[in-house]
Parts: sequence; structure tokens; C-alpha cells
Amino acid sequence: MIYYINTYGCQMNIHESEKLAGMLEELGYTPCAEEKDADIILFNTCCIRETAEQKIYGHIGTMKKLKLNNKNLIVALCGCMTQQEGVQSAIRSRYPYVDIVLGTGNISMLPEAINKVRANRKNKVFDESYIKGSEDAMPLTRTSAPNAWVNIIYGCNNFCSYCIVPYVRGRERSRSMSDIVAEVKKLVAEGYKEITLLGQNVNSYGNDLGDGTNFSKLLNEIGKIEGKFRVRFMSSHPKDLTQDVIDAVRNNKNICNSIHLPVQSGSNDVLRRMNRRYTRERYLEQIRAIRESLPDVGITTDIMVGFPGETEQDFQDTLDLVRQAEYSSAFCFIYSRRKGTPAYSMENQIPYVEKQRRIQLLLKTQNEITKKLSSQMQGKVYEVLAEDINPKYPDTYCGRTENGRLVNFRCDFNPVGQFVNVVVEQARSATLWGRAVKED
Repeated sequence: MIYYINTYGCQMNIHESEKLAGMLEELGYTPCAEEKDADIILFNTCCIRETAEQKIYGHIGTMKKLKLNNKNLIVALCGCMTQQEGVQSAIRSRYPYVDIVLGTGNISMLPEAINKVRANRKNKVFDESYIKGSEDAMPLTRTSAPNAWVNIIYGCNNFCSYCIVPYVRGRERSRSMSDIVAEVKKLVAEGYKEITLLGQNVNSYGNDLGDGTNFSKLLNEIGKIEGKFRVRFMSSHPKDLTQDVIDAVRNNKNICNSIHLPVQSGSNDVLRRMNRRYTRERYLEQIRAIRESLPDVGITTDIMVGFPGETEQDFQDTLDLVRQAEYSSAFCFIYSRRKGTPAYSMENQIPYVEKQRRIQLLLKTQNEITKKLSSQMQGKVYEVLAEDINPKYPDTYCGRTENGRLVNFRCDFNPVGQFVNVVVEQARSATLWGRAVKED
């Protein structure tokens, strides 16, 4: 029996797919490279943006032909898209060949659902219930070595006016510090070199535990773990970023000198209507505090254009903030209406052609900044974690510096999974090129 998983969305979805793979392999399934060869095809869905959701529906539509050719094929869906109101009933009516649909809080039910369908091909399992504690009780098949993902908090309490996440993933639920530290220790012992702590808002970790636990304390505990490894984290909500967290990054050698701090907009009026609960002035104060405490830090962000009612001046305020912040890179995207969020029904929706114009200007501005920062790295030596082979160039590998910059480099041995010193010889905007050098 073999399986194929389609993963959509962010790092958290990638990590959830590792959990799904772990459950499938405990049932005796093995992975395959092509859908046509699979006995079960599983879609791990995302609904953060409308384009992703439409892509998923289109892909599900192609399953009909595969199902006709293989009557025993099981088609399953899970992930946050399935939690939206009306989605499960729409799948029932539009895609009757789908066998299993599970919500974000009950993916641990997957083995039970598969066994039920395999026992009787007429059985369907559509369930969006939530099973408390199920997130951490699942087996894992990790697929991103030498990197590993570790959930520290699930759900979100922020209710940004454009975001569907709190409605489909529920309220914040922090894992115990002891469980997280134990998992990180295990990963380090197994040879993983970079561990990313995941949460919709890692800075609010521990708020629901009521025992004084918080994110800076967690970072300090992880920083005590012995071994050569790195720790990254994402995402950080600016309203909750404290100096204690910045200090924890500075004081622990294993915590990467890199912070992802989504700003979304540089306009106070837009931030207010987004319900972000900080101002551009407060955000820029945080950027200054980070740079004062962490020399050579890499700061990245998320920026949205075309939020309802965003004026030209609002957009210019965003460009101005980007120039002041000088991000290493930015994930720039167009606002996408999500039914069920307050922003969906806001007046003054921005025409798509105007959104396109704005995002092109934003990308141009950020690319110029990234190019300038890249040029400053030329001629310097950085420690790089080699993550993979670059298939386009012989004896060339790729990896990231501590501050998060991607480097392609030549090496006369296979360094994948190792830390290598690399001299940057050429800077091409976002990508750096160099060669491995021996330590002195």
C-alpha cells in the first residue's frame, strides 16, 4: 500500500503533513512519487488565501479520473480549509468520490477513518470535531532533514480582521515547556541541525498555561541544550514581542540571529482596521531595539497590499516603513477576501489592477534593499548549514547563514547536513554565491 500527500500552505502545514505521513506509515503505507500510483491520496489543505483554496478545489477535481481507474483509491482531505462553514457539505455534493474529510483538530482520527473506509467502500468519514491533546500524540515521519519543525503553540487569539486562522484552528493552546524541551533534545540527539519553533504567534506562548511560562523562558531553556544546532522561530506578533525575547536570542548561542516580524502595513489607519494592535511608531521602535541588541541580525516580514480602504497615502506609508526597516527579505502578498472575517464585508474593496500596481512597487522597493544588503555580505565568510544539492550546477550546494540568507556554494565534498564556512564571492539580489573554505 502506498500514499501520496499534497501539502498546501506554510511550515505548520508541512509539519502537519509529517504527522499524517507518520500515521500512514504506521498503517503499513509507504510514500510514492506520483499520484497515479497511490492507494491513498491525502490533501493537507490551507485557506489563508483564496488562490490557495481555488487551487485545492481544482486539484481535487482531477481525482475523479484516478478514482474511475482505481475503485479502491481512497481520497482524503484535512487541514484548515475543511473547517470553514459550508466546505464539508460542498465537498459532499461537488466531489462525491472524496472518502474522508477531517478538521484541523482531529487529524489523529485518520487511521480509524481509513480502516472504516477500507472495511466498506460505501463508508464515508466527514468529521470536524476537535480532540483535545491529539496534536502531540501522533507519530512523525520527518521529511526536512537536517531541519526539523516543532509546534510550541496551536491556534490563535488575535482575530486580525482579515484572517481566518482563529476560526478554523481555534484558540491558543500552548504545549508544556518540558514536552517541547524534551522533543528538541531528542531531535538534537538524532542529528538534526536546525529546529524551527512554530506557532501562529510564538510570542504569546504560555499565556494560557497560568504558571508563569513564557516564550523568553522557553528560549532560555532550549538554549541550555548541549550540542551544535540552531533554533529559529516563527511567527512573532509585534504586539507581543518583548525585550526579554530579544535578550534570549542575544544570550543563547544556539538561537539564530534572525527574527521574522510580520508588519502587514505601514499605515496606522490600516493597522487599526486590521486589528493589529500596534502602531507603525511602536513597530519601528522594536526594529531599532532588535538591531541595537543583535548586530548583523536578519529581519524578515510579511506585508499585505490592497487591504479594504487602503489609500495611496497608506500605501506610501508602507513603502516608507520598508525603507526604514531594511528587511533582509519580505513575503509580499495581495489582500485576499476570506468569507467569515470582518474585512470580507468592509467597504472600499481595492480593484485588483490597483493591487497589482502596488505590489509591483513594493517588490521593487524591497528588492533594491535586499540587493544593497547582499552586496555588503560580499567578500565575508559565514557559517552555512548545508541543506541540499543545487541540481543545476555540479558540486554546488545550498544552505542558509545564521541570519537566514540563502547561499549557493561550491564544495569539493558533499556537506549536506553539516555546518560549512563559506566565503561569499558574488551577490545576486536575494541569492548569494560562494565557495566553502577551510577553518583556520
